[in-house]
Amino acid sequence: MPFWHRLAIAGVVFLAVSLLARLVDWRLTRRPLPPEAVTRYLVLRRTVTTSILVVGFFSALLVIPQIRAVAGGLLASSALLGVIIGFASQRTLGNFVAGLLIAIAQPVRLGDRVTYAGEDGVIEEIGLTYTFIRTADQARIVVPNEKLASDTIRNASIRSRETFAEITVQVPLAADLRAAVDALRQEIAEEPEASVYVNGIDGSATITIRVPAADEDSAQRSERELRLRAHTRLHGLGVWG
Repeated sequence: MPFWHRLAIAGVVFLAVSLLARLVDWRLTRRPLPPEAVTRYLVLRRTVTTSILVVGFFSALLVIPQIRAVAGGLLASSALLGVIIGFASQRTLGNFVAGLLIAIAQPVRLGDRVTYAGEDGVIEEIGLTYTFIRTADQARIVVPNEKLASDTIRNASIRSRETFAEITVQVPLAADLRAAVDALRQEIAEEPEASVYVNGIDGSATITIRVPAADEDSAQRSERELRLRAHTRLHGLGVWG
C-alpha cells in the first residue's frame, strides 16, 4: 500500500476518534448536575476527552509502518524514555494531578468567591493544568493547579454560595444621618435580613447597605441596582443639598 494511502487512513482514524471525543463530551454536558458536582464533572469530562484524543492519535500513527518501526524502538528503551518524559513534564504532570485532586476534594468550585494572593475574585474555570479567577475589574488571575492546591486560599462560598450585595454611600456630616439611614431602610424593607448602618464618620459619614444574594453574580447585579436606588432615595431627601 502506498505511503500516502496509509497517511490518509491515519488521518481518517484520527478524525473518527476526534468526532468520538466530541460526541462523548456532548453527551456528558447534557447530564443535569447539582451545583456541588459541576466542578468534579467538568474535570472528568476534560480528562476523558483528552485520553480519547491521545489514544486515537497514537492509534492513527501505528497505521504507518515507518512510525510503527520507530515505536518499536522506543518501546525497547521505554524505561529511559519514561525517565526523560518524567523530568521534562514534571510541572505539567504535577498541575494535572493537582487538577484532579481539586476536582475530588473541591477546596474551590466553579462560581466560588475566593481571595488568592490578596486579590478577590470568582472561580471562573478549572482546567486540567490551570485555574482562572475572575476579579472585580474583569481581569483574570491564571494560577497553576499545583500552586493553587498547595497555597492557602480564602473561600467565602465553600459551605454555601449565598452571599451579600454590599455598597457604601458617602453622606455629609451636616446631613441628618438618622433620617438618611431610616430612608434607606425603608427602601430595602422588603429584603429579608437586609441591613443599613453607619460605618464611619471620618470626614464624611459612610453608610453601608447589605442585602442577601443567592450567589456572586446575583450580588453584583444587586449592587448595581442598590447604588441607583440609594442615590435616588437620598437625593429626594435632600441629603446632598
